Amino acid sequence: MAKSSGKIIVDPEIGEVQIVKSSRSRSISIRVHPVRGVRVSVPRLVPYAAAIAFFKMKRGWVLEVMAKQQERFKDVKVASPDEVSELRRRAKAELPPRLAELASRYGFTYNRVAIKHNATNWGSCSTKNNINLNINIVRLPAVLQDYILLHELCHLRHHDHGDAFHLLLEHFLTDNLMRRLGEEDELSKSLARKAAVSKARYPIDYTMSRAIKQYRLI
Repeated sequence: MAKSSGKIIVDPEIGEVQIVKSSRSRSISIRVHPVRGVRVSVPRLVPYAAAIAFFKMKRGWVLEVMAKQQERFKDVKVASPDEVSELRRRAKAELPPRLAELASRYGFTYNRVAIKHNATNWGSCSTKNNINLNINIVRLPAVLQDYILLHELCHLRHHDHGDAFHLLLEHFLTDNLMRRLGEEDELSKSLARKAAVSKARYPIDYTMSRAIKQYRLI
């Protein structure tokens, strides 16, 4: 099994940039995703300093790609101030209790949770074990809300997107999905059927991440 590890740097314009070491990487590469953000993949034996230097060299290209992505999604609905206010109210009321419930069930401890409104990610977890959640999460169906929350909780133990992180996330997603199937959740049933025939390495994670792509941050 390929091993991976990583770190996060923060660019003043781009935001968080994930630098991930992986035994599958043969050279340094950069991927820009409209939701997941910027990821720099680097061979395990290459120092982080080289990856950071490569990112800085390609920074202009990254900004160009991000601009093209923003242009592509320019017709995505922009929330009005009243809509943002309502989303924020709901998020503050609904997300922290659900996060605490999942954390208690699966044995996680975090320092604090903050509700944010940004256009780059659904959530984040800092190295200080603080969790940020986007107000847009309350626009998602409940099973996909749990996907985001469990994703950030798993970052409390693994601050990267390596194999250990994905194995842990897949384990908890499986348990949570089975619980929702018992509640006769129709979307959960549909996701479970799709995951059952998926050939992805982490089928539930893959299936849910694809489902979330139907939603855009507003």
